[in-house]
Amino acid sequence: MNELIDRPSLLDRTIRFCLENTLVVGLLILFFFGWGLYVMPFEWDSRGFPTNPVPVDAIPDIGENQQIVFTRWPGRSPQDVEDQVTYPMTVSMLGVPGVKEVRSFSMFGFSSVNVIFKEEVD
Repeated sequence: MNELIDRPSLLDRTIRFCLENTLVVGLLILFFFGWGLYVMPFEWDSRGFPTNPVPVDAIPDIGENQQIVFTRWPGRSPQDVEDQVTYPMTVSMLGVPGVKEVRSFSMFGFSSVNVIFKEEVD
């Protein structure tokens, strides 16, 4: 008594509709493309379109002004790297004008020094 009825899925019906009604689908695509041009947030000289440009920044300034210096000295212990590379570099970076803070760490054959500058320093 329980017969399985083979009904097409929603995706199959959508694809069939798009293939059978190409004019409607084409007009919808043109409508959405035009709407996208109408509401895009860029300051282009588009007469007839009201523009309210949104400032776009690819890399927003969300953190402190800092530079990171990485150094490698393969095969050396953390103590050697600290004594010979990291500490002298940290002390010399503290003398740079506009430096707010210097952070450093040493590992096997590797050193990193983070120099954080004051906000007004470029």
